[in-house]
Amino acid sequence: MYILGISAFYHDSAACLLKDGKIISAAQEERFTRKKHDPRFPRDAVTYCLEEEGITSKHLNHVVFYDKPFLTFERLLLSYLTVAPKGLSSWLESIPLWLGKKINIAKVIQKELDFDKEILFTEHHEAHASSAFYPSPFKEAAILTIDGVGEWATTSYGFGNGKEINLLKELHFPDSLGLLYSAFTYFTGFKVNSGEYKLMGLAPYGEPRYKDIILRELIDVKQDGSIRLDLSYFDFLGGLRMTNERFSKLFDGPPRRPEAPINQREMDIAASIQEITEEIILKMVNHVHKETNMKNLCLAGGVALNCVANGRVLRESPFEKIWVQPAAGDAGGALGAAMSVWHRYLDEDRLVSEEQDSQKGSYLGPIFSNSEVKCFLENNRYPYHLLSENKRANIIAKQIAAGKIIGYMTGRMEFGPRALGARSIIGDPRSTETQSVMNLKIKFRESFRPFAPSVIREKVSEYFDTSEASPYMLLVAKVKKGRCFSQPSSDGLGLLERLNFKRSDIPAVTHLDYSARIQTVTRQDKPDYYDIILEFEKLTGFAVIVNTSFNVRGEPIVCTPEDAYRCFMRTQMDVLVMEDCILYKEEQPRWEEAEEWKNDLVLD
Repeated sequence: MYILGISAFYHDSAACLLKDGKIISAAQEERFTRKKHDPRFPRDAVTYCLEEEGITSKHLNHVVFYDKPFLTFERLLLSYLTVAPKGLSSWLESIPLWLGKKINIAKVIQKELDFDKEILFTEHHEAHASSAFYPSPFKEAAILTIDGVGEWATTSYGFGNGKEINLLKELHFPDSLGLLYSAFTYFTGFKVNSGEYKLMGLAPYGEPRYKDIILRELIDVKQDGSIRLDLSYFDFLGGLRMTNERFSKLFDGPPRRPEAPINQREMDIAASIQEITEEIILKMVNHVHKETNMKNLCLAGGVALNCVANGRVLRESPFEKIWVQPAAGDAGGALGAAMSVWHRYLDEDRLVSEEQDSQKGSYLGPIFSNSEVKCFLENNRYPYHLLSENKRANIIAKQIAAGKIIGYMTGRMEFGPRALGARSIIGDPRSTETQSVMNLKIKFRESFRPFAPSVIREKVSEYFDTSEASPYMLLVAKVKKGRCFSQPSSDGLGLLERLNFKRSDIPAVTHLDYSARIQTVTRQDKPDYYDIILEFEKLTGFAVIVNTSFNVRGEPIVCTPEDAYRCFMRTQMDVLVMEDCILYKEEQPRWEEAEEWKNDLVLD
């Protein structure tokens, strides 16, 4: 029994294939098209999923879409009518796409796949809930999904037990925590549905001096975490912007222009909305616990990618354990929709291992064999060396210990927004130079952006104030106090000056507030990556390395050997590892490419 799940036409299109209820493959369209957050029909992702299993669309028993387009169209129509004629320009811009594709999604899918059976649909938050609960290691758990909006719902909660999911209540559009956070993302000059994590990363640099204003003017928060927005400050109902002039007056001026300098105002705004978001989520979580009386919690929806909030939920909520879907945003809807069909539509039982989730480390994308890598390198006459199995990890670890920045591509590509050691750039966490070099000379991104530590699972409590597993880099915890250094006063200092302070003995992964977004690594999930960290520990005494996604700003994470080599040569990375092939920058032929390549990237 094959089930194909599809998400498309909004952002982060993706496909997922199940066989007899088990996840076989999943991938985002952006990885193949090289267009970040690609919203188009995931033709290449679907092709990959089918080819990975050696089947065609004729073998599919069911195809399911993660959203009900008629309900979404109803919301859009009523929203425009509410503010008419103000929303006319936005309406005229979107209506051709709706009348052409979105409203006829079933026919579009059938044509794209050459598939003549009925297309199934789940509701958006049903797909999120399914993606959160069904792959989790819990037999029963509460479920909370929070995003911008799906059809009418912006937040939903309920519980899962075995193969059953019961969603109890929803919060409806336009009252949305996700849209509120995105409004501030827009106002601080970052891109909506892309830059929210930048706002989260900027928050520790500021003080929450706008918190009272937000709570007094913009939002009414109830004890159960439900919210009501004052829409007179927002423009997303019918406009092409998230905020309006009233919003600007409230926050001391117009929105920051993209790429303009980041000032204290933006830092303080980020700190304010981040703190409010965390507090609202905690209220929601406490209410869900009261209503469900469950000991475990599953999270999904775009807001579930706020790993700082997730860390507080783990530490401060009544729930004993939490599990967050690694592809918590719209991409994960493809997986959730497929699993919903298997368990809810087909009524198939669910097998659960309390020791391990069923997402396979989220390593669900394409893999390239050694022979394919060598063929690519030899055809292009790129010099390389082969790594023997018994020396591979040691050689790579020695390069890291020597301060080299390494592009690392092995095994199946990750599904979701985080690189987890399959398509990663890795480096030495002990170096004070690693963060700035990676940000400015490799990633070409804002200098304040923090990097994640990859740490051996059994050693996590030696470095951070947690003993919990965090395989998907979705939890934030503090660096151990004994490893931290006191800081001089930052009064009057700008963002860049504050970056230069050494905050711990692992400065490259220690954020301004002494926190870190942790990835725990096990040999079971990623043996090659685990062994590198283990060898690094033997050499240095540190069971931690720096991990960031293998891409430059504005570009999706690399997928193929060609993608990896191009990114390697465009940047100041020192070493490239692709499967068992290692390449050194100084041995490579001169890279000939127009400098204007950066202009082809849409910056996020």
